This record gives sequence, C-alpha cells and structure tokens, in this order.
Amino acid sequence: MAVYTAVDDAALEVFLADYDIGELLSAKGIAEGVENSNYLLRTTGGIFILTLYEQRVAVEDLPFFLGLLAHCAAKGFKAPEPVARRDGALLSTLCGRSAAIVTFLDGISTRRPSPTHCAEVGRGLAELHLATVDFPLRRANALGIDAWAPLFAASAEDADGVIPGMRAMVDEELTMLTECWPRTLPDGVIHADLFPDNVFFIGRALSGFIDFYFACNELLAYDIAICLNAWCFEDDGAFNVTKARALTLGYAARRPLSTAEVTALPILARGAALRFCLTRLHDWLRVPKNALVTPKDPAPYFERLRFHQRVRSPAEYGIELQD
Repeated sequence: MAVYTAVDDAALEVFLADYDIGELLSAKGIAEGVENSNYLLRTTGGIFILTLYEQRVAVEDLPFFLGLLAHCAAKGFKAPEPVARRDGALLSTLCGRSAAIVTFLDGISTRRPSPTHCAEVGRGLAELHLATVDFPLRRANALGIDAWAPLFAASAEDADGVIPGMRAMVDEELTMLTECWPRTLPDGVIHADLFPDNVFFIGRALSGFIDFYFACNELLAYDIAICLNAWCFEDDGAFNVTKARALTLGYAARRPLSTAEVTALPILARGAALRFCLTRLHDWLRVPKNALVTPKDPAPYFERLRFHQRVRSPAEYGIELQD
C-alpha cells in the first residue's frame, strides 16, 4: 500500500456520495508498499479502505481482483469484501484513477513471525486455494517466469551498481529456471504476494489476508514458495527451518501436497526469490521521489536466491517426502 495520488476532501465527498457507507469523518493516507494509493476511511457507517489503482495494476484486471474478493466473502474466507456503489458497481473513478472501497479487516500484521504464525499462514493459504477452486474468472500471472527476463532487461545495465555481480548471476539463473521450471503441477488462484504485512492476526490466530492485487492463476505450490521466502528468513538472512516446517505442515493439514509439488519446492523457491529481487530492483531504480513510500531494497532477496541455489532437497526446508 502507498500514496501516489493525493485526494482532496471535496473530491472525496463527491465520490462517497455514490456509496451508502455514511458521512465521511476522516481519511488518512497509508504509506506502506509500492503499488497503489490507499486511504483509511472512517465514516458514520464504519471503517473502510479506499484504493486508487496505479502503476502495474491494469484496469482490465480489476474485475478479476474485485470479483475474487467477493467470491472469497461468499465462501466465508477471511479477506476484505468489496463495497458496492448505490448502482451495484464495485469499481468507480476518483482523481482520474480507477478506485474501489473494501471493508476494513480487524487485526494487525506481525513484524516477527513465530512458527505459530507460520502454521496459521500455511493453513490459511491452503484454505484460500480450496475456496477459489470454483472461481470462474482467470488471470494469467503477469509477473510469472516468462516475464522475468524482459523485466530484468529494463534494469540490467544498472544492476551491478545496486548489487555487484548481479547481472551475470541473474542471467545464469534465468537460463536455468527457464529450462527446469515445472509447468504441470496443480494450478489455481494464488495470492502471489503473501508477505507478513498482507496477513492480519488477532493474538496468534489468523484474522485474514489483504492486498490481493497480484492474485492470478498459477502453480499452487509457487504460492508456498513465495511464503517460504517471505516468512522463513530472519533479519540477519538466516533461514529458519522450524518456521518453514510449521508453514508447510499447516498447509498440508488443509490441502495435502503431492510428491511432485514437494520435489519442486527448491526450484519454485529460487523463482520466487528471483521474482521479488527483480521487481524490487525495478522499483529501487524508478520509484517517484515525491511518493510517500520507501522503495524496498532488492539485496535481501538476492541473498535468499543464493541460499536457495545451495538447496539440494526439500528436507533442507524441513519438508520430508512421504512414502
């Protein structure tokens, strides 16, 4: 979440007249993240999140995102629910941007995930995958493996100035991943961005997931690989195998993993680390200087990629193949 587009009070009041959520009491910009402009709205009808869609979010993808949230709400999955306008539409326009309002989700994110948090995330992720089996819309992964080489090409000349030796290593990794990437594993709707700041807890119990604006159809196990990267490394860069075991066991308790999925996790984890390294590199070099957002350093994900390159078995993630 972030703020790229400033919204004045007069424009916001006109916009909210199309919704039945009460009178505006306050609106505060949310300065985390790098993708969209977000505001916390307090009205006489409750608390809501207003999002103005920017940067990589394509207007044609918004029916998928908002429809997915509505589908999750209908299935009882814990996530924000889109708020319809008085005319029934979920999407509107504000300050020249496509915009939507969703309900506020109670809970807080954790900056220091414990194995218990990781187990909750694993279970929740499996429940999301199961809840969306019958979601009728499809969206290709715009940041999937086929997009990584073109994405890196746009930053390759400057890469070594950010991380020495990055250009050659990424070129080699792209070649390997293209040759070895598993393409026949079970697929479905994935969150694709399930970092700690996109997961809320009440105590240590999961209260829900937010920020579905990278969701897409992709290999389900790739979502687990993203979580291994996002949840199981410590601040000093060390991999925490206890957290990884808790996460994967939590997932498997709701949706058992096939042998092929478990075997593929080291490659999928390399791909997930590379994907976030490359998008962070892109934003590091290009984020607007006047935005209320701090770009994320690609270096930690470069180091996570190096870790995964040394992994030879899923057992190194605390995952044992079942006989």
